[in-house]
Amino acid sequence: MLSIRFVRKGKKHHPIYRIIVQDKTKNPQSDYLENLGTYNPHTKEKNINKERIQHWLDQGAQPTESAHNLLVDEGVIKKDKVRAGKSKPGKKKSAEIAVKKAEEDAAKKAAEAEKQAADEAAKAEAETPVETPAEEEKPTE
Repeated sequence: MLSIRFVRKGKKHHPIYRIIVQDKTKNPQSDYLENLGTYNPHTKEKNINKERIQHWLDQGAQPTESAHNLLVDEGVIKKDKVRAGKSKPGKKKSAEIAVKKAEEDAAKKAAEAEKQAADEAAKAEAETPVETPAEEEKPTE
């Protein structure tokens, strides 16, 4: 499987990252298929070939979490950022996530209840006989 990832280059304490396409199982410092750009975290300078990145994404390449977040910033990927690494959110963020999840669950339950009520109302309406007005005879002169 192909991956779009960062490769560290540069001097000590001053990294510059290349954005490359490579087989996921290979060592990042070994050969790669294509260099897609660079990222300098000190100056926040990004040189990215968006067309080629889109090409590789269409071919099935999966960006790493950090590369995904950079591509979201640049507008190449139209998704939300992901949490990079295996870190867990702090206490405040965990509480926010729990509240948001509870709100979503409540909204989902309310939508299901509303849908069920609408289905029952439609079923009850279908069961009740509808009276049709009788046609009145017109007097003939």
